[in-house]
Amino acid sequence: MTEMRLGADRTGFSGAVARIVAGWALLGGLVLLVVIAVNMISVMGAVFGHPFPGDFELTEMGVAIAVFAFLPYCQITDANVTADIFTARAGPRLLAALRALASLIAFLFAAILVWRMSDGMLDQREYNYATTILQLPIWLAYLPILLSLALLVAASLVTLTESLRATQGGRNG
Repeated sequence: MTEMRLGADRTGFSGAVARIVAGWALLGGLVLLVVIAVNMISVMGAVFGHPFPGDFELTEMGVAIAVFAFLPYCQITDANVTADIFTARAGPRLLAALRALASLIAFLFAAILVWRMSDGMLDQREYNYATTILQLPIWLAYLPILLSLALLVAASLVTLTESLRATQGGRNG
């Protein structure tokens, strides 16, 4: 298994993407902490007869935003789930080729998701869909999710480029 790396040895576009992705993942973690706080306030409020209205809505939106914020980080640090048992005896070039294939699939998948989810966001906005209790426009949650997917596209491009270099005997991706 390759060691997880973020950007110490990355420069230029790759280094910038790695730094942005790391910061975005930290913001995703902050969103998750806010979700936890909302749930704690809701539970404590329920104990004292004052529940927090809309806690489920905020939890749904917050967790979705956080999960998508972590995807580019998993890609750029090579922390996605792998089946290493099948590649335990593979050489570095084969491993790099498999990582390149995985990065290409991630790139294509993320690009398709950006395309389709942007249309979904426009539909949510056009039809004025909102949460039931707080009446928050649902399309607002799509904005950070779309940014996460755009960062996943960039992170996949970085890992694809690095893996292709490694297949040609360049630096190990």
